[in-house]
This record gives sequence, C-alpha cells and structure tokens, in this order.
Amino acid sequence: METEIHVPVGSPTIRKFQIFVDEHNVTEGAMKLIKELRPGWDPNLIRTKLFTDGTTNKLVGCYVEDCVEDVVLVRVYGNKTELIVDRDNELKSFQVLHANGCAPRLYCTFQNGICYEFMQGRALDTQDVRDPVLLRLIAREMARIHAIHAHNGCIPKPNLWIKMRKYFSLVATEFTEQASNIRIQQEVPSQEVLEQEMMWMKEHLSQLGSPVVLCHNDLLCKNIIHNAKEGHVRFIDYEYSSYNYQAFDIGNHFNEFAGMSEPDYNLYPSREMQLDWLQTYLQAYKLFTKKGEDVSERELETLYVQVNKFALASHFFWGFWALIQAKYSTIEFDFLGYAVLRFNQYFKTKPAVMALEIPK
Repeated sequence: METEIHVPVGSPTIRKFQIFVDEHNVTEGAMKLIKELRPGWDPNLIRTKLFTDGTTNKLVGCYVEDCVEDVVLVRVYGNKTELIVDRDNELKSFQVLHANGCAPRLYCTFQNGICYEFMQGRALDTQDVRDPVLLRLIAREMARIHAIHAHNGCIPKPNLWIKMRKYFSLVATEFTEQASNIRIQQEVPSQEVLEQEMMWMKEHLSQLGSPVVLCHNDLLCKNIIHNAKEGHVRFIDYEYSSYNYQAFDIGNHFNEFAGMSEPDYNLYPSREMQLDWLQTYLQAYKLFTKKGEDVSERELETLYVQVNKFALASHFFWGFWALIQAKYSTIEFDFLGYAVLRFNQYFKTKPAVMALEIPK
C-alpha cells in the first residue's frame, strides 16, 4: 500500500534549469527561462502578462505578439509553500495527467518554479459551475481523472490524514500562550478541539467505503478551464493532487461553489443539483473503469452521503492550510479570516451531515 504516484514508462524527461526567479521581479527571471525554452523568439517582440488569481504563487504568461496560441506560463512558488506542497508529487501528477490527455505540457522546472503550456479557454466562476451543461462536463472530467491508474499495481492509500496531520503540526505552535498571533487564540477553535475533531473524522469517514483514486484535491472554480471552441473543460494546478478518497475530491469541489475571495456557503449545491452532478459522474466513472454505465438509486444515494460527509474534511483541510499561509505567505489575503470561515462552516454543517445515512 502506498501514496506514491507512478509516472508512465517512457514519459519525457523534464528539463531542469538552475535559474532562480525573484518573486518580486518575475518578468526578468521569466525572460531568462524563455531564452532557453524559445531560443527562436525575438526578445524585442516578447510580451508578458501577469496573472493575479493565485493565492499561493506568482504566475506570468510569455508570448510573441504574432503567435498568441503559444503562451508559456512561468509559475514561481510562493514563500514556504514547500511546507504544504509536495513538489515531486506535483510533477508526477502533471506528467501522469498529461500522458492521459488531462493536462498541458510541462516544459521545465527551475529552482523555485515550473514552466508549462497555457491552456486555451476561460477560467470558470461561481455562476459557471452551476450551469447544467458545464456542471456535467466537470463531472465527466473528474471521473476521467479518477479512473486513471498510476499506482504501479499497488493498492493506493489516501494521503488525506497524513497531510492533515502534517498541516496541523505546522501550526500547533500558534496555539501556545506565547504565540504572537492573538487572533488565532481568540477566533480559531482550540488545539484540543481541532485534534479531537480530526481524530473523529478519521475514524468515521474512513469507514464510509469511498474508493481511493487519483484526485485533483483543489478544484476551485478558477482551476477549471472551459474551452468553448473544443466543447470541453480541463483542470489546472496539480499542487495538491494525490491519491485520496473519491468523495473528498467531489465534496471539496462542492464546497468551492462558495467562491474563494468572499465565500458564500449559501451557494453550496442543493441536493437536486448534486444528484444531477453525481449521476453524470457515476455513469462516466463506470464507463471509464469498464463497469457498465447503469447507475442504481442505491449507488447514487451512497455517493451523495459520502460526498457530503467528506465535505466536512475539506473544511478542516483548508482551514489548516490557511493557518499555515497566514504564518508564511507574502500574498495579500486574509488567510486567517478564511481559516475561521472554514472551521465555522464545519461546525455549522456537521449536525445535518452526520444525520445522513448510507442506504442499507
């Protein structure tokens, strides 16, 4: 049993450059990389576009004016993100997903980031993910990723509990009386309460029978790119990809219906909307895993219960993540306020979710 992702035999070797890109001057470093990756480009014609969506990284797109279909993205890792992201695992996920037609090309790595192909299309927002057509495209694409075998014949093991425990240990010092962050003391549940809930979740959710599959684990609206011309969606950003519970990946996506900058959990999908999504997902997943495509009421209801219970774990996971970011990130965002929101939502939804039962 293991959590490791295995890259397909014969996958191209990733080029590595000993270039360091200053996160405060991304463009200059990006130009050095472009010189290596696109030696034929005239430096005077190269244009750059800074993307501002990222909450953990700096991202710049480089292209030549008369060739806008070839955009190279340069992503610079945020401060201390190696504490929360397994970079080796991210590269393996990238390669596996690309080999299966689910990800763009990875051009190279450099000392503090990666360069990859820009995916044509539009990043979605909280309204788009509710659109019946897009909703089904997303469900099918997630099923396609979940059906990928990248575990070398071993029985894959979820890394949710290992990762959550690691995140928790990284912020444990902030709960002491000597800690400088008074807001954590005042607004975040105590260390004892968080630990207790984490142990309870592990015990309860592990028993739900959710399959362990290759997951994206961070399906925010803006991580979904819709290519209207081709009629498909693709997922981007694989920093948190790993083997995990199928129901966690879906429940986490449903939580993201609320948005990121100012989350509104009233946007969490209704039971009716979820069943539409889950029906599409199960049909596609069974098809991709060669298990027919008929979906029984029992299968649908079982997945509905699993997903809504695992959505609780997603609140905790990102709550811990935000506490770590509050400590180390240089990006302007109220990470602590976000952590408080996630923990509050966990305690608010827990009673109703715990009343749900898997059909006999």
